[in-house]
Amino acid sequence: MKNERNHELLEQYPQLKELAKKDTVFWENTNRMKKPKTMHFTMSEVEDAEETLQRFSSYLKVVFPELVKSDGLIESTIEEMAEMKNALEQRYDVSIPGQLLLKCDHNLPISGSIKARGGIYEVLKHAERLALASGKLKVEDDYVVLATEAFQSFFRHYTIAVGSTGNLGLSIGIMGKKLGFNVVVHMSSDAKKWKKDLLREKGATVIEYEADYSVAVEQGRQEAIQDPMCHFIDDENSKDLFAGYAVAAKRLKGQLEKANITVNSAHPLFVYLPCGVGGGPGGVAYGLRELFGEHVHIFFAEPVASPCMTLGLMTGLHDEISVEDIGLDNKTEADGLAVGRASKFVGKVMDTYISGCYTVKDEELFTSLALAMESEELFLEPSAHAGMFGPIQLMKNGQKYLEKHHLTDKMEQATHIVWATGGSMVPKEMREDYLKQTTL
Repeated sequence: MKNERNHELLEQYPQLKELAKKDTVFWENTNRMKKPKTMHFTMSEVEDAEETLQRFSSYLKVVFPELVKSDGLIESTIEEMAEMKNALEQRYDVSIPGQLLLKCDHNLPISGSIKARGGIYEVLKHAERLALASGKLKVEDDYVVLATEAFQSFFRHYTIAVGSTGNLGLSIGIMGKKLGFNVVVHMSSDAKKWKKDLLREKGATVIEYEADYSVAVEQGRQEAIQDPMCHFIDDENSKDLFAGYAVAAKRLKGQLEKANITVNSAHPLFVYLPCGVGGGPGGVAYGLRELFGEHVHIFFAEPVASPCMTLGLMTGLHDEISVEDIGLDNKTEADGLAVGRASKFVGKVMDTYISGCYTVKDEELFTSLALAMESEELFLEPSAHAGMFGPIQLMKNGQKYLEKHHLTDKMEQATHIVWATGGSMVPKEMREDYLKQTTL
């Protein structure tokens, strides 16, 4: 702890001592059932996002042939993980009652991560906004016209910029360049080399920083302000990103209904989301709580070195405190989660939406990586494995939470969903490197 304020926080929030020591922490959010604060965001914006994505479906099918099968829909499946559930139970000597499912965003088309939702949506929305304002496009047109050279030439006059640890940059770079935009991605020191290389291969400009994510975002934001032709996609504050992510909740609801999986007071739903700055998991969590209410229990997962959302929510300081303030270095192999300061916008919304947060050590991410390969032949990048520890943390350290919410006798009918946030685009040699780090 660096100063007097932080010393006072230590006294007020005893779990901060555990966070500061890089111990694994399970933190319950006691504000969950309070009335949400007034916010300038509603489900109507999520409906708008879904309609926008639908308008682009004909265009997306043409420029990304892999979307023909889904009729232009960027979506992932849910899959049962019975073998992984058994492997986790044996490894951690814990019983996980109910069904364990994987939300397979690691297989999302185009960019292979949860960022394909919000990131691609904001690029498409910006392109639509420019095209409509120019008079070159009408809402009732078939958006396949956006694949023509005329529109490519039009979008070349504009730039899209973003600050990223990796996956958001990939989504925006791939989609932005496909439309014809100039794309500038400000990448933090945590970003993996293969992600930078792929972006450059796609034609994006990559600017690298020795500093962490927050510096990359701020530099990108400042440069964009100087250029009236540049749109900055702000991972810390963008409501368009948030809306794009929240679309996932509506689609998940439909998938659960199709699979005859009930969510109600007798059949609770638990969802575990890896969390960096908070935009992706925050958008998903917002949509899930709006649709399922008190019957969904959402937990954010963070590395022990980068628990920015846990820290912000626990203290109520949100973006006014960073992990460095409690002596943490923000260094983790979970590159997408290497964020030192949580989003102000998302943190304040999540204050009454999520059930809690937990932290995970890097070595456990690699243990999970090995278990998933051995039990399910499933590869996810390390950051995505943070979600796998949700059911373990809940059953080992969340008994008071279950008792308080009268869930203890309902767990056999529970559904647990681990949100797989990325992995399908990781190169073969990188996968092999990750596997070398695993221990069972």
